[in-house]
Formats: sequence, C-alpha cells, structure tokens
Amino acid sequence: MTRPAFTTALLTLTILASQAQAAEFSLSSPDIRDGGTLAEAQVANSFGCSGQNISPALQWSNVPEGTKSFAVSLYDPDAPTGSGFWHWVMFNIPADVTALPAGISPESGAPGSAVQSRADTGYPGFLGACPPEGQTHSYVFTVTALDTDKLDLDSSASGALIGFMTNAHALAKASISVRYGR
Repeated sequence: MTRPAFTTALLTLTILASQAQAAEFSLSSPDIRDGGTLAEAQVANSFGCSGQNISPALQWSNVPEGTKSFAVSLYDPDAPTGSGFWHWVMFNIPADVTALPAGISPESGAPGSAVQSRADTGYPGFLGACPPEGQTHSYVFTVTALDTDKLDLDSSASGALIGFMTNAHALAKASISVRYGR
C-alpha cells in the first residue's frame, strides 16, 4: 500500500471510529412508533376510557459513558392542567438494564430496585392515554440516563419532583412522541 493510500485508509478508519463512539442515545419500541398513534393497548381503562392500560415495551441503546441508572417517564404536555400530566414515572432503574417489557404493573415487571411513582395519577404505575373527548394529545415517552445510581425518592414522589431530580443528574435523554385522540 502506498503512503497516500495508507493515510487515506487510516483517516477513514479514524472517522468511522469517532462516528461509532458518537452514536446518539436512542429509545425504541416494538409497540409504539415515533410520530405514530397509540394503540388501544396503551390507552387508559379509567377516566372514561376503555383501553387495556398496558405499558409498552421499551429499549434504549448507545448508553452514555458514566451512566449509573435510568429514569423512564410518560408525559402529556397537552393535558388541561396548566402543567401537563405525568402518566408514568419509573426511576432507579439499574444501569445494566436497557429494556423494559410490555405490561409492567405496580406488582411486577419493574427491574431490580426500580421505583414507580404515583406521578400525577395518584397511584404508582402506568396510566395510559385518555384525553378529554374531542381532543388529541401528545404523549412523550422518555428515558433519561443518570449520573447517579439512586434518586433518594420514593413512590409518593410527584412527576415534577422526579423531573427536577432527573434533570439535575441527566447525562442524556431519548424520547418517542406519539398522539392519541378520542
């Protein structure tokens, strides 16, 4: 190999290596699609809605270096509350967990020492979408990589307090935004 060819090959490998290292933290799901519409499986079975209230399977990749735990949330910024509505918040998810199965309940499915808070629902666990009749809302599923292994909060913590604490310890965030109307 000539010196210019060797230099070009080395430069190409260096660029490819840096792109691989700079891969973006991302969230995906077999159950929901970014920009899509929620299925009845992820719609609440309360507040006048008759969905199945099943949390979707979620997985994340390209975890940032230094991650010690994760938080996962479902937030409706369009809720008619003046401050949105936290449908689901789980935190203290161990750093070696990069996926959640569908159907996590307050009794089962949460990994390790993870805590599900009452968020704005009044009870720990997932509450699916249920906008007022005649409205379509956005629903944002987010995973946040944290620089701490534990948030010193319990299941009675509000979505706003958990949001404050996760933002204070966030290394990176990845989201999937969906819509649902009735």
